[in-house]
Amino acid sequence: MQPQHPARKPSLLPRQWLVTDAARLPDPLPVARRLPRGTGILFRHYEWPWHERLKLARQLAALCRARGLWLVVAGDARLALSCKADGLHLPQGLLGRAAGIARRHPRWLLLAAAHDEGAVAGAARAGVDAVLISPVFPTASHPGAAGLGVLRFAMLSQTARRRGLGVYALGGIDGKSAQRLAHIPKDGTAAIAGMAAVM
Repeated sequence: MQPQHPARKPSLLPRQWLVTDAARLPDPLPVARRLPRGTGILFRHYEWPWHERLKLARQLAALCRARGLWLVVAGDARLALSCKADGLHLPQGLLGRAAGIARRHPRWLLLAAAHDEGAVAGAARAGVDAVLISPVFPTASHPGAAGLGVLRFAMLSQTARRRGLGVYALGGIDGKSAQRLAHIPKDGTAAIAGMAAVM
């Protein structure tokens, strides 16, 4: 589905999200130009100074509007407003702010990270639209951290869907690992290197 502007929630969530990363994908624009229409971009780049993040976010926002992509900013509502993004993504530690953000910005697509059942329940209570359950598999973003695994992801996905949340798998997702999740009901996947490598 093509995004509408000003931002308004989609009736059908994107199937894929490209997650930006300052170290592993410092310039996401070339990859973004090749994304299929309706794909989402989750803009992070947490480590960059705010004015540099704003400059890149505005470039991505213009590209997304031109190409029918969704843009969601991670963890910074001011930045999301400044670049006219389609929504906001909250790390699990910021989930307590979700209800207030949902009330103030009812047309935003609101995503949240979820690493356990408590976060899934909190996201549902707060009015979040979808959760990114992670890390499903070991990932370079968190070296040494164990992944949830297929069974645990399936359980969390089922819980989230039962509560009316959209569900995405994040963490170590590439063509091969995505096949291991193919039988699990979900709305799609999110990835950094795994998605960029095939685009």
